[in-house]
Amino acid sequence: MNNNINTFLDDDDESIRKAEWNRKIARMKREQKRARTRQRLILCFAAIILILIVFAICRIIIHFADKTPNANDISLPTSTISPTLETVPDTDVESEDADNNVDTEFNSNTYSYTQAPDYKLLGSDNMTSTNAILVNTDTGVIEGGRDYDSRIIPASMTKVLTVLVAAEHIDDVNAKVEVSPEATDYAYVNDCSSVGFAKYETVTIEDLFYGTILSSGGDAATQLAICAAGSVDAFVDMMNEKLSALGISDSAHFTNCVGVYDTEHYCSCYDMAVIMNAAIDNEYCRKIMSAHKYTTSSTVEHPDGITISNWFLRRIEDKDTSGTVLCAKTGYVVQSGNCGVSYSEQSNGTHYICVTADAHSAWRCIYDHVDILSHTASE
Repeated sequence: MNNNINTFLDDDDESIRKAEWNRKIARMKREQKRARTRQRLILCFAAIILILIVFAICRIIIHFADKTPNANDISLPTSTISPTLETVPDTDVESEDADNNVDTEFNSNTYSYTQAPDYKLLGSDNMTSTNAILVNTDTGVIEGGRDYDSRIIPASMTKVLTVLVAAEHIDDVNAKVEVSPEATDYAYVNDCSSVGFAKYETVTIEDLFYGTILSSGGDAATQLAICAAGSVDAFVDMMNEKLSALGISDSAHFTNCVGVYDTEHYCSCYDMAVIMNAAIDNEYCRKIMSAHKYTTSSTVEHPDGITISNWFLRRIEDKDTSGTVLCAKTGYVVQSGNCGVSYSEQSNGTHYICVTADAHSAWRCIYDHVDILSHTASE
């Protein structure tokens, strides 16, 4: 009987040892499984980090690539500005300008203006703009002005530089892009004029160009800047680089691409004449700024497109300016009053840029241009 008891006890101990061993095996398997799970999580996390790093590097490369002008750009004509603005052509050598009755002593690529011997102080009983300049672009002579070298707030005249810089950095204006929330929100938050694009609406880049000028759209200008430079901040840097290339960075500085008021966003009427001169020398910009009306492309949100107008051109076209106003851009913020820049051809074939600032109404700004062109430019 004792032997039976001992055998039973031995069997019981063996069962306990087996159970304990099975628990150890199960615990080891669980630990191994947890270890494999941790390892997979670590590998996944490392892969995500690596992907983010590669993505960031690609964005940086694209950003700097977009900021570099494309020398092979054939979709848009580039500005005729010489890379070395200080170079003055030898006036002893005959040029094509002589065939066009242009004074060869004026190098249009430098956009450097001098006062005419018979310079006139602009102003009349009807003129309300406090700053103005009238430049003969054929000769580079300032024929009239009023406090034209004083600092002004350019407001939406800023967009002339916006389309110029964008035209020099965008290859395909027929490409389609989505209007980002950044663009629509910027226009809304800053109480800007807008074309009326919806968030994520797919439009062409050309729609953005026309929208920037004709309806002075803050949504169009912001999205155009993003398309050209990748971000608004990068585009503003490009704008100021352009001011430097034009030789006016000492008196002009921009902080945004729309014309929103900022104490560090400024120029003079002289500076704006230089910017306009460079813009009209760019064939694509000139085309945009000379349009009286444009309808944006058909989209899901706007099947018939959006019809927009350059109201300065449409309102001045039947006024007596002794010629034809070909291109124009207006601007307004409270701090600037109503301002405008125009490019015209007089009946005698002479071309002028006129810039005015601080008129008390939009119509008064137009009539100030009429007054200057019909009385000063026609003499």
